[in-house]
Amino acid sequence: MRGALGFEEPRRARGRRGGGRSAGLQEPSLYTIKAVFILDNDGHRLLAKYYDDTFPSMKEQMAFEKNVFNKTSRTDSEIAFFGGMTIVYKSSIDLFLYVVGSSYENELMLMSVLTCLFESLNHVLRKNVEKRWLLENMDGAFLVLDEIVDGGVILESDPQQVIQKVNFRADDSGLTEHSVAQVLQSAKEQIKWSLLK
Repeated sequence: MRGALGFEEPRRARGRRGGGRSAGLQEPSLYTIKAVFILDNDGHRLLAKYYDDTFPSMKEQMAFEKNVFNKTSRTDSEIAFFGGMTIVYKSSIDLFLYVVGSSYENELMLMSVLTCLFESLNHVLRKNVEKRWLLENMDGAFLVLDEIVDGGVILESDPQQVIQKVNFRADDSGLTEHSVAQVLQSAKEQIKWSLLK
């Protein structure tokens, strides 16, 4: 049977145009991450990004985070299944880092995102992955997260690449501010020399 573009349709897709799927099979998607959040050791949000509308309001997000924290804060495992979602997590001193995917998501993929997040933050926070340093460097933490996940799509899972991109972006903005200061200083000196002549 030929499809709309004249190509042979796969056998399993015949008669189900328009996105139908068989029971138990999920269509592949790049959107693998539902949320990433970091909580303190009391379960309070420090950083959170949600990438779909599973929890559309702040109230629902906070309730979800509290339930996840209550379930995971006293266990030694690294993975939990909660509310139809797969959650991988890691604790460090007084922080809990979480990466959330759907129930059918590959745990290893989610764990690679979590590991990349932790190792990148470890570098950005100068080996001090704890609440105080995170709060003082929140802009760097958001840069790290944005380099790893964008809109639920995993962009990078290599911490060295993330660190390199974050440093480049930080250096780029620093050069711009520095360049403006240099131009102003140069202009002052030129005016001073022109007045002295």
